[in-house]
Amino acid sequence: MKRIFIILLALALAACGAPPATEAPTAAPAQPTATAVVVVQTVVVTVIPTQAPTEVPSATPLPPPTEVPPTQALPTETPAQPAAPTVAAADTSGGLFTVDDTLGAGWFASMTRTANAFSFRCQLSKDITFSVQPTDPDINEVNFYYRIEDRATGAVFDWQNAGRMLPDASGNFALVFSGENVNANFRKPNAWFDYQFIGLSSSGVVGRSEKIVQQVSYTLDCP
Repeated sequence: MKRIFIILLALALAACGAPPATEAPTAAPAQPTATAVVVVQTVVVTVIPTQAPTEVPSATPLPPPTEVPPTQALPTETPAQPAAPTVAAADTSGGLFTVDDTLGAGWFASMTRTANAFSFRCQLSKDITFSVQPTDPDINEVNFYYRIEDRATGAVFDWQNAGRMLPDASGNFALVFSGENVNANFRKPNAWFDYQFIGLSSSGVVGRSEKIVQQVSYTLDCP
């Protein structure tokens, strides 16, 4: 009990010694709220180009470019073309053309002709006279053979017998051969006329000359 009393006394003394309570200050009156003003400011941003501006074309026309003279072209070498077969010109001088005696093969000599070219239609060079002299006394007859070589195709046709050559008092044999005498199957616009002499006796063939080739030209029209 004594303890309770002491506690109460302490509380009373504490209450008397404490300062009077101070009234809490009254809060200041609220001020009117100011309206916020929003100021919008336009900012101009200048963009600096990274590339140089395109140059404006000048009003003054530019001078025309100087014309460069073309380089003179060097002549191009033309490939050689194969030569066309040539036709020997007809001989109208009336002279004789002699064949080498080696082509007589020992059986014939004095082999001649009156031209190197003749034709089927051309009147100026239509005939050739061939002449030959046998070297063997047993030859009493000479036959004339010929063949045609086509220059355009290279074809060589069969030998043809043109018949007997006519003898004279000197032991020579001659034959006048016309362009019309060529076999109709072998007449070509541009050909060689090859020929050969064959000597005979009463018992048969005695000897032959060599083939005389590519010395006489034969054409359909005037050479």
